[in-house]
Amino acid sequence: MKQKERRPGQRNAAAPNSGRPTDDRQKRPAKPTAPSASARNPKPAAVRETAAPTAPDRPLIARTGERPAERVPIILESLGAGDFHLIDSGNGLKLEQYGPYRIVRPEGQALWQPSLPVQAWENVDAVFTGDTDEEGTGRWRFPKAALGETWPLHLLGVDFHGRFTSFRHVGVFPEQIVHWTWMKDQVEKAGRPLKVLNLFGYTGVASLVAAAAGAEVTHVDASKKAIGWTRENQALGRMEKLPIRWICEDAMKFILREERRGSTYDIILTDPPKFGRGPNGEVWHLFEHLPLMLDICREILSPKALGLVLTAYSIRASFYSIHELMRETMRGRGGAVESGELVIREAGLDGKTPGKALSTSLFSRWVPK
Repeated sequence: MKQKERRPGQRNAAAPNSGRPTDDRQKRPAKPTAPSASARNPKPAAVRETAAPTAPDRPLIARTGERPAERVPIILESLGAGDFHLIDSGNGLKLEQYGPYRIVRPEGQALWQPSLPVQAWENVDAVFTGDTDEEGTGRWRFPKAALGETWPLHLLGVDFHGRFTSFRHVGVFPEQIVHWTWMKDQVEKAGRPLKVLNLFGYTGVASLVAAAAGAEVTHVDASKKAIGWTRENQALGRMEKLPIRWICEDAMKFILREERRGSTYDIILTDPPKFGRGPNGEVWHLFEHLPLMLDICREILSPKALGLVLTAYSIRASFYSIHELMRETMRGRGGAVESGELVIREAGLDGKTPGKALSTSLFSRWVPK
């Protein structure tokens, strides 16, 4: 095959390994989910130890009244922002730009052939290698030169650290840009101080965006490592004086306590993993615990709340499953539930040339009108 006809994924340089013997999982991308299912790998337990109790601490509340209006399907699309854009994708891989670095990572939903030639895919700074299972660990290979563990990034007016983790993640999930932009707009135009709750908050980029826009933020994650990372990000942007509470605790335990206290929030973001274990052995299963989590979130929404946002990743389900759950949960509250998928649009080498859309996750969002 001529050089110009080769595509990434068809030779070792395009789908590199670490130099160790490889098994089939290292040679092939992870098996993709059904087209309607979300695509992003879960935030692994080793990185995000957020979890919920193994049994409900209270029964679900029987909701009455009309279900909210519905807006489906909605596709929320990002072409990138700040220091990020998706360059190309295909053959089970994605080629991304994060600040100064060009990165290749596995992407099971990229079933098509890449648009760019193999040379573009070989001219990269970092490649994730190793186990491509959804929760598998691996390592980074640096083709040009050894890189440090972290590097500075900028997004929506916020500075934070990217990091090469053993679970392929780099500290930010850019498909969330559309939710963060929406939240930022709500905070800035509210005309009053808003309280934002960020559950399963990971490295805190959303919390910093909300606080920089003028919100009072409560950030919850059960991983001490992730909370430490959030504080690094806050210090990097010299945002220590912003009103943010960093809470290292099991998310379900926290919201149950907030419900008992009568605490309320104007916007709630919740970004749970498919599966996780908490610091005290708590187990979180999305399909088992999500109904109670949303039920509690409804109870701690303020009377003038502006939104409850749920994102779901790496589950074999249609967005309709979380859409109907959200509508049932919000019975009698009015407003509307809008649900669908988050996608990232390829932007080419220059960051300005639209290409294929890569589906990343499912979402459902209640808004008051």
